[in-house]
Amino acid sequence: MSEAAIGTPRVPARKKVRPATQDAPLARRALIAVSVIFLLLFLFAPLAVVFTEAISKGWGPFIEVFVEPDAIAAIKLTLCVAAIVVPANLVFGLAAAWSIAKFSFPGKSILVTLIDLPFSVSPVVSGLVYVLVFGAQGLFGKWLAAHGVQIVFAVPGIVLATIFVTFPFVARELIPLMQEQGTVEEEAALTLGASGFRTFITVTLPNIKWGLLYGVLLCNARAMGEFGAVSVVSGHIRGLTNTIPLQVEILYNEYNNVAAFTLSVLLAGLALVTLGIKTFLEWRHADALAARGRRH
Repeated sequence: MSEAAIGTPRVPARKKVRPATQDAPLARRALIAVSVIFLLLFLFAPLAVVFTEAISKGWGPFIEVFVEPDAIAAIKLTLCVAAIVVPANLVFGLAAAWSIAKFSFPGKSILVTLIDLPFSVSPVVSGLVYVLVFGAQGLFGKWLAAHGVQIVFAVPGIVLATIFVTFPFVARELIPLMQEQGTVEEEAALTLGASGFRTFITVTLPNIKWGLLYGVLLCNARAMGEFGAVSVVSGHIRGLTNTIPLQVEILYNEYNNVAAFTLSVLLAGLALVTLGIKTFLEWRHADALAARGRRH
């Protein structure tokens, strides 16, 4: 009897197998929904409330806040501190990342741990440490007072405290990037007769410029918004040692909500400008970023 007469057994159709790396549609939508809801609740809603409260009495009081002497002084001090802290952390971050990524030396792991220290220490504690070291009753307080140098409750203390809480940002962006790139290109440049400085400018810096940029932007945002450490060392002196976050606290405690929320809008605006610059540069140099990603 032929196979046709008997009948060929039917082979059950195989189910469409979903790739292991592809999420199910329901899971994908659920994850997206959770992310959007989280952003709406904890990011956009608070920002909307802050802006609404700032203009609750009209645009006149909103604009008047920016011409008050104490607010102007707080804005100037915040920008001044950021202008000092960011370059200082840029130099430190480059030096630390270069040392860790390019050289082997005793205590290397300890250095990496110390760089991460501000992430684990409360900013309030770090500010208190500076008071205990440089305050009037601190370790060097009497010597500083005898020589007419004031650090705590003055701008130098604010700068030092801000440097402490922000110095990991640049280094932490650069260390894994420079470790991944290795030393082959630098060694080739040195072999061809380039000096160390020329090698850094023409080889190393182009390779790390995006990581360096991100680290600088993060450092700048944190420097302008730092509250805990600065609050301890500043003394809250109106017009002298109050940064924008400290001025916001004082105004809020005085029930001057419009002024407090107005300066909060300014802080949020500065953060958004920082984010906008980062996004613009990514868009403007998308081809260079893609080429760099393919190469590494």
